[in-house]
Amino acid sequence: MLGFAGQRATRHQFDQVRPVWAVCSALLDYPTQPLLDSLPALEALVPGNPHLAGVFAHLRSHSLGELQQQFVETFDHSRKCAPYLTYFAYGDTRRRGVALVQFKEAYRAAGVEFDPQGADADELPDHLSVVLQFGATQDAETAWGLLNDHRAGVEMLRLALAAWDDGAGSPWQGVLQAVCETLPRLQGEEAEAVRRLIEQGPPAEEVGLQPYGIDPRLNPGPDPQPLIASAKIPVGAPR
Repeated sequence: MLGFAGQRATRHQFDQVRPVWAVCSALLDYPTQPLLDSLPALEALVPGNPHLAGVFAHLRSHSLGELQQQFVETFDHSRKCAPYLTYFAYGDTRRRGVALVQFKEAYRAAGVEFDPQGADADELPDHLSVVLQFGATQDAETAWGLLNDHRAGVEMLRLALAAWDDGAGSPWQGVLQAVCETLPRLQGEEAEAVRRLIEQGPPAEEVGLQPYGIDPRLNPGPDPQPLIASAKIPVGAPR
């Protein structure tokens, strides 16, 4: 277990989290046959990770069609499980557009461009899978900053996946548990931000959103290094 307690990480700690981020990035992408074929290699990057073992087992025990249907039902049909980090902070407001630009600028400052045409044309730069791949393959320190700036959103997604299917939990909940373990523990203002999101939901200007009815329990710059990552995630093209 990594168990970071502070808000700053060392180069050695980044070396520890990069394989976890690479694997979680791939597992949070839409299931494809290449993903299923790569499971042995992905598992080898995170041997014995207790949170991801169940995810690997689920992927191996279901057909590709079943996995794709489950993925869409989880991440595309429920705002509670939105994998977009700025959504939890800004909802459907104009302020979210500014936040998305800030993600693109962070990638550009690290020497890469966000190109959604390299994946789905409508992909957004704040997708958790994008941020994790960026951190695993390009700039872990910048990704660390983005994840911690939106730490409440990461935690909200973890809680939503844990409460999925009337509390049975989503097959992908272990991915968020693994990600959260690489980040500092929630405390103080961050824990309060999660509490407010659970009670109120994200802000909205035009689209009304119901508060989240989920369990409010909280979880108790290096050189680029090539790691396995989904071909669909569009960060990494040299500027």
